Amino acid sequence: MNVLLIGSGGREHALAWTLSASPLLDKLYCAPGNAGIAEVAECVVLDTANADAVINFCALFNIGFVVIGPEAPLVAGLGDALRAADIKHFGPSKAAAQLEGSKGYTKDLCRAHNIPTAAYGRFTEAASAHAYLSTQPVPIVVKADGLAAGKGVTIAMTHAEAAAAIDACFSGAFGQAGAEVVIEDFLEGEEASFFALCDGRHALALATAQDHKRVGDGDTGPNTGGMGAYSPAPVMTKALIEQTMREIIQPTVAAMAERGTPFQGVLFAGLMLTKDGPKLIEYNVRFGDPETQVLMMRLQSDLLPALLATADGNLDTFSLRWSDDVALTVVMAANGYPGPPQKGSEIRGLEAAKRIDDVQIFHAGTRRDGDRLLADGGRVLNVTARAKTVSEAQAHAYAAIAEIDWPEGFCRKDIGWRAILRPKG
Repeated sequence: MNVLLIGSGGREHALAWTLSASPLLDKLYCAPGNAGIAEVAECVVLDTANADAVINFCALFNIGFVVIGPEAPLVAGLGDALRAADIKHFGPSKAAAQLEGSKGYTKDLCRAHNIPTAAYGRFTEAASAHAYLSTQPVPIVVKADGLAAGKGVTIAMTHAEAAAAIDACFSGAFGQAGAEVVIEDFLEGEEASFFALCDGRHALALATAQDHKRVGDGDTGPNTGGMGAYSPAPVMTKALIEQTMREIIQPTVAAMAERGTPFQGVLFAGLMLTKDGPKLIEYNVRFGDPETQVLMMRLQSDLLPALLATADGNLDTFSLRWSDDVALTVVMAANGYPGPPQKGSEIRGLEAAKRIDDVQIFHAGTRRDGDRLLADGGRVLNVTARAKTVSEAQAHAYAAIAEIDWPEGFCRKDIGWRAILRPKG
């Protein structure tokens, strides 16, 4: 089978690395890919925002399956176009992708189906948002309703900070994503990332993970797309996994089917583990980044049949095997991130870094210029290690980073700290 993978980030490199090992695979293409993906797939120039161009490519290169990595083409309806062209694919329809495309949509669905989440209000203009804010305690959370690349969320500690976030959204700081604002109660607890494959009727829980959203050590500074992650998440006990499936994932799958918009793809639930149990922070409708990197390091089963079973509606008879090892990834970002990053600097030393035991480096924002590897994004590399414990995986990852010569980049020095400090037993 020929497979087309759409995307260019660290998530897609991890997926490409895993898919490339499948005995079902004949040829793997990736559009547009990056310098790391080019080592395991043929990267192609293709306008993935143009559904007709994607469909024509599939016909020309006998593509049997399309895996859509990022959220933007899903929210734009690429899955619908592929379905209309009878091309099998992994990823939800445009209607189902509203679970990520509109935070307000998801909050309303949770309210209608008693799915635990924070209390909230939805607003399409600043005055009513400010009026609501004035009646609420702080801390409070202000979110741009639409896709904002992980940067449209403000956890405001004061009313003034929340008011500024509201004004930023409605003044266009996040483009169309901020045309509507969701204001929700601040949830106290520990965050975890929970993933489940969904075939429209059934859901299959995947391994758990935790990521680090803040740019600075000690979880300080502005939110980012993610500065590192590890799997499994020690906080997610078997009982919590079962409760999450029972109270959050399965009711969502049932609700989407009931609405005539069945969800087929991967549901990525951001959870807050409160004293009252897990509550949904928000949904993403694609694999997480950088969580995918650690999940793929632990996956022992062939990924391709799992994605095909999701598309075919056969997950009720499917299972996956996971390594008991811990995987941990550290994001190396270009100076300036999460603001405008410095692009074009040269990265050296990757070959030496790869020689560290059980280390895999996933490229997130790189390009080749002859023999030179250049930074070409905000988050640039995902240095990922697998070991028996979080501490060991952390040591391997940072040992690899020490071999990388890239003065124009930076990373957090404490990825995995929460798991390392957790009491054992």
